[in-house]
Amino acid sequence: MTTTIKNKNMVNINTVYQRVLTIANKEQRGYITPQEFNILANQAQMDVFEQYFYDLNQYHRVQSINETIYADTVDILQEKIDHFEKFRAAVDMSDGGGVGILPDYYRMGALYYKKAGQYYEIENVEQNEHHTYLRSPLTAPTFTRPIYVRFSNAGDNQQNRERRIQIFPITIVSSVQCNYIARPSTARWGYTIVNDKPLYNPSATYTTHFELHESEETDLVFKICALAGIVIKDPMFYQQAAQEEMKQIQQEKQ
Repeated sequence: MTTTIKNKNMVNINTVYQRVLTIANKEQRGYITPQEFNILANQAQMDVFEQYFYDLNQYHRVQSINETIYADTVDILQEKIDHFEKFRAAVDMSDGGGVGILPDYYRMGALYYKKAGQYYEIENVEQNEHHTYLRSPLTAPTFTRPIYVRFSNAGDNQQNRERRIQIFPITIVSSVQCNYIARPSTARWGYTIVNDKPLYNPSATYTTHFELHESEETDLVFKICALAGIVIKDPMFYQQAAQEEMKQIQQEKQ
């Protein structure tokens, strides 16, 4: 059974945490602390998020065989992904010399240079190829036909190694934009300590809700329970949660 995604409400993290605690208590699996929950919650969120792209790829493969059956599912998946798509986001060029820092992204799309009201796409080339581009009069980059390569500096962390770019010509030092798919924001069940116990604090200063559509709530609950089963080394809890998760997935695909 498929449903159209109309409402953009996101999953409430407190609702998920309380459901997880209820299941754990019912199964007498013990207490899952807020710190443990937040770690598991973000792993589960990324699992759901990455599954969108895998499923979309699979459905695209079979859609040509029977468009009527799969068209709705493809549209729903694409709409869920659309929430994370960013268009014409500014690239940090403050280092000068054509060096840019891309936004934190999951998948990078096209890069553009805006000059005199016109957008020129910046072509991505491999490190071992860009010297060939620079040496040839036919392929030498210009303002209307720029290129970029990815590079890293010694001491860069993993995130910056994936985000640092060099644009040619190096005189392009501003007005660079990009399209990309962002990662989900880090979810956090926030709390304050009252009488030595964590009390949920819904303030945005403390709490960040899941950035997934509310239809993913049950899937998140079962994924977190399954992950909790691994953490507390309880194979039965993991298996039960994994089975419920599989049932949920099968129902969604009917």
